[in-house]
Amino acid sequence: MSLSLHHVGYLVAHIETESARYREQFGYEVASPVIHDPVQTAMVQFFRLPGDSCYLELISPAGPNSRLSAALDKGGGLNHLCYRTAELDLEIARLRAMGLILLRKPVPAVAFNGRRIAWIRGSDPVPIELVEAGGKGEL
Repeated sequence: MSLSLHHVGYLVAHIETESARYREQFGYEVASPVIHDPVQTAMVQFFRLPGDSCYLELISPAGPNSRLSAALDKGGGLNHLCYRTAELDLEIARLRAMGLILLRKPVPAVAFNGRRIAWIRGSDPVPIELVEAGGKGEL
């Protein structure tokens, strides 16, 4: 098993508003610009607490036709957990063998400089994102 927690995804209506709140209340620092991901139909921005290795990802729908709009209409909040792995295909196979369902096959992700992500789900209602590990200093 080669998983480590990469980020917690939190769905919000407006990244700019929530960004200010998380920075002021909890001391998060900006780790990326706001990124448009057309494949995920999302706008995302990453934050990190000083010295921490795990990120907070604020996510908002990229327009009214985004697949995230329905989840935001239900209140938003915790959207997913993301785990980093050096062996994406092996982890997908391992987790599928344990009964988890592959929701979306691996695709390159804009936020991760083209490194692939995949989506899975187990019995927990919170989906899991898997992301290929990057080099030192990469998101």
